[in-house]
Amino acid sequence: MQEYPTLAAIDLGSNSFHLQVGRVDGDQLYYLDAHKESVRLAGGLTEDKQLDQASQERALACLARFGERLKGMPPGAVRAVGTSALRVAKNAPEFIEQAKAVLGFDIDIVAGREEARLIYLGVAHSLPLHQEPRLVVDIGGGSTECIVGVGYEPRERESLRMGCVVYSNQFFPDGALDKASVKAAVTAAQMEVQHVAHSFHSGRWQEAVGSSGSARAMGEILFQNGLSDGRITADGLKWLRERLAKAGSFARLELAGLKDDRKPVLAGGVAIMSGLFQEFAIETMTVAQGAMREGILWDLLGRVHNHDMRDVTVTQFVRRYHVDGKQARRVERLAARLYMHLTEGQGDGDGEMIRWLNWAARLHEIGINIAHSGFHKHGAYILENADMPGFGRRDQARLAALVRASRGSLDKLGYAADDPLWPLIMCLRLAVLFNVSRSDAPPPGLSLQCDRDGNCLLGLPAAWRDANPLTQAALERELKSWRALPAKVRLLEIQAKP
Repeated sequence: MQEYPTLAAIDLGSNSFHLQVGRVDGDQLYYLDAHKESVRLAGGLTEDKQLDQASQERALACLARFGERLKGMPPGAVRAVGTSALRVAKNAPEFIEQAKAVLGFDIDIVAGREEARLIYLGVAHSLPLHQEPRLVVDIGGGSTECIVGVGYEPRERESLRMGCVVYSNQFFPDGALDKASVKAAVTAAQMEVQHVAHSFHSGRWQEAVGSSGSARAMGEILFQNGLSDGRITADGLKWLRERLAKAGSFARLELAGLKDDRKPVLAGGVAIMSGLFQEFAIETMTVAQGAMREGILWDLLGRVHNHDMRDVTVTQFVRRYHVDGKQARRVERLAARLYMHLTEGQGDGDGEMIRWLNWAARLHEIGINIAHSGFHKHGAYILENADMPGFGRRDQARLAALVRASRGSLDKLGYAADDPLWPLIMCLRLAVLFNVSRSDAPPPGLSLQCDRDGNCLLGLPAAWRDANPLTQAALERELKSWRALPAKVRLLEIQAKP
């Protein structure tokens, strides 16, 4: 896999957008420069879950500036990740298309628990490595992630639907502050946290760490006002709640260490942190400098150094769903061989398409444990909806599409004629078809070639075809399906080879 001297991560958070650039030196990352802009994407969500025009314009302007900094970087060296607000927004797909155009790179929307994994990875790399369990809390604009991990490995991960922007808008409309609204926000946070408190209570970890802008802002305020050494404490949070209630509004909130851009969302963050402290029995919380953007960088470094979390996840899924490993390897080997025939002389960049084909081959039977009938559909459902560390939503949808297409009808898939998945689908389906007997003897001399118009020819020894009439009949049905398909890549003929 291709390696890159510089990597970049973009965190499209619900409150702020962050860009972090790092230099690669072996297995280490050295941060070069960072950019942050308060976009308040979650603040632009309407009641019917639409991103309003103003928030989209702020976001696009920010991403255009980020794109200028990243101009010339190869796509494999950059990863942009969207979080809570983009998970919720109904018009996120339309916005993402515009965002990709101005940024110049693809954007992944990740699930909450994947966001938690990336946060933990960034925080763990910013702190001394030790083997005691550690609680990490990240209060974002639209969600709060809680993780317990050891070393660089997260053990428990949850994403809660409460964030500093959302809570500030919900409980403190128009910036009004009073004792009753602060108490109501804290109570709401406690209720949200209660159902996960057993997994994150103080007995399960030795150290509590806060990540993100909310935690850093609270730590800085308490330090500047002489209430702590920079850590967040239960007494410090009580003092903050009292100051918020007395201020009466965001505009009149004056505290040493409080920056102007943090004022509109501080109350929501304090309320959520207070609820977490009470439900998890936290007494003191250290504030970390690492966050999700650093986690994205470290995860990206793993990908380019062949320590890809996605490989780990696929292996875990094979084990969890009791996949027949020998059969998966048979299909994987033949699918890869056919794809190399198909793309002979064209190359595959850094092997990315082969990687997707391999993953799909390993996972194409994960739905069998649900039911043998339509197991490719069950497998696709699992891949679309399961928590898959390392995979974004788009990645999971792509993998699910390949597994769904591994058998069954082709005409119901509904992909565009020029969809890049068609060659992978062809190789995967043929590999499944030729391995239906689950033997270790694929046809000798098997080949697959396509002309410039995408018309493909399957080469198969005539003697083998005569000796395997069932497979021959299945191939004839497969050919009929491909010939009727309006795709640019189609399997049209079988060539008899000596």
